Amino acid sequence: MTQQRVLITGGASGIGAAIAERCRAEGYEPVVIDRVGDGIIADLSSPEATAEALQEALKGGPITRLVNNVGIVVPASVEKQTLAELELAVSLNLRCALQCLQAVLPGMQDAGFGRVLNVSSRAALGKDLRSAYAATKAGLLGFTRVWALELGEHGITCNAIGPGPISTELFNKANPPGAPRTQKIIDSIPLKRIGLPEDVAQSAAFFLDERSGFITGQTLYVCGGMTVGFAPV
Repeated sequence: MTQQRVLITGGASGIGAAIAERCRAEGYEPVVIDRVGDGIIADLSSPEATAEALQEALKGGPITRLVNNVGIVVPASVEKQTLAELELAVSLNLRCALQCLQAVLPGMQDAGFGRVLNVSSRAALGKDLRSAYAATKAGLLGFTRVWALELGEHGITCNAIGPGPISTELFNKANPPGAPRTQKIIDSIPLKRIGLPEDVAQSAAFFLDERSGFITGQTLYVCGGMTVGFAPV
């Protein structure tokens, strides 16, 4: 069934790979676009490369589920954050999401059904050394709300998830298991553990489900409770 195809950007590793695997378990056909892996290979920081990859993805038929997962972190203090870093973060974290939705939207509208999931971050609420990252991840929350309002009449929902500390290769490289800095992060989490990619995939599966059709415009923080007292009620 073409309605079961789901496009996942950045789905070759980490959270994206876990979401792709969960989608397979749910009976969907994951279509992954990433710089590496077995899916469609493309540098999604380039609008032109993104357009070509989307054209390739749609050759297999309409896509009615979209996970805007790809993103980049460019940590720096506000004094040292460069405009080039900001432009890169905007292109990969925001522009790519809009471009992907615009490509798959006609198929969703024709089907009268769609699920859009934006992978934001707890950093959207504020985090030091994350000017470009936090701004673009907060921008995804704006996209989520606007798209929910505009697309609801077509049977299309749009929601977001905001992962907290998740044990990916990138996270573990920056925060080695057993290191004091890593332990400090764990101590700040009410559940007293680092999250797993599968924790995020569980939430993604809920929002992508056909039965989640009366939930739209919402953000779910998958963070072990770290956002309690910080996120708005």
